[in-house]
Amino acid sequence: MIIGIDGNEANITNRVGINQYNLELLRALKELQDKGKCQHKIVVYLKNPPLSDLPKEGSNFKYRILPGKVAWIISRLTPDLFLGRPRPDIFFSPSHYVPPFSPVSRVCSIMDLGYLKFSEQFKKFDFWQLKVWSAYSISVSKAVIAISNSTKEDIVRHYPFASRKTFVTPLAYDKNQFNPTINQKDVRRVKQKYAIVKDYVIFISTLKPSKNVEGLLAAWKKIIRDFSSFSLVIAGKKGWLYESIFAKVKELDLVNDVIFTDFVPEEDKAPLIAGAKAFVLPSFWEGFGLDVLNAMACGVPVVVSNVGSLPEVVGRAGVLVDPYDVDSISRGLKKVLSVNERKYNSLVERGLFRARQFSWEKTAEQTLNILERVYNDDRL
Repeated sequence: MIIGIDGNEANITNRVGINQYNLELLRALKELQDKGKCQHKIVVYLKNPPLSDLPKEGSNFKYRILPGKVAWIISRLTPDLFLGRPRPDIFFSPSHYVPPFSPVSRVCSIMDLGYLKFSEQFKKFDFWQLKVWSAYSISVSKAVIAISNSTKEDIVRHYPFASRKTFVTPLAYDKNQFNPTINQKDVRRVKQKYAIVKDYVIFISTLKPSKNVEGLLAAWKKIIRDFSSFSLVIAGKKGWLYESIFAKVKELDLVNDVIFTDFVPEEDKAPLIAGAKAFVLPSFWEGFGLDVLNAMACGVPVVVSNVGSLPEVVGRAGVLVDPYDVDSISRGLKKVLSVNERKYNSLVERGLFRARQFSWEKTAEQTLNILERVYNDDRL
């Protein structure tokens, strides 16, 4: 079987959730090939040459470069699926956007459908593109991969016809990068780089309305008097509709208590997380929450929302809060910051144990099984 994969989400420098998922999945599929666990040929379609940290080509792992920028999926990818050789037997889009037409079966991944519930948190063009193209992808794909049970439930609720073809492949973390043995020299390096002097609580995600950063700031204001030895570090690139976040900091007089790092490169992420007393993510929804898993793997207790996929990611290892209740968020933060050493270490151990349940190899194996199932069904 020849598996075609759209790898463009992985082939960018400043990666966030969906980009990291695409990258780690490609790496894990290549490792399965190297271990002899995948005998299929994989062709990764790109609009630009692969970056240096993408998997290297091998006898059964190749890149197909189709230069182009405007409407690349329609103008370059789709025609090549019909006319290019060798033609893949199945095409996998690790995103919401499958080719509109294809001579072979398509499979897509869906991160989340939060935009359907919170349309006001998106620019109009982005909302309609997500809504229309995602619905089309779910409709025409022979299989739909959800990255959490929460996402699957949303897919089935909005698109009941997809119930029998939707499968869950939970995400994972890089065990070599995120672990409890992060070098303290690296922790000191990143603290100096981002001018972090005090102990700190860290939030890592793209700055956009769904992440509820304003709710987090309001909660931080409530507890800062009792925890003045801590800073709140907000790490992540600016997404959209983020201006009100910075206005909120000024409104609450938190300019000296909150540190914004902007986008954090991969080499800084693990030590920045490892140096924190707690990790917090009070989102209104999450398709999975990769950095929550990264934090637990580093031995950092997590305070996360009790909605969406986050409860299934943390299990009983994290502190759950109501993202719509500022007092709930502040109580969750207080719980971690004020516990004694024994209880804190218990939170750490539960997080480490929970994180070990996830692996990219398992994600890749499950993804491969779904692609094989579709291919075999096509042959019947």
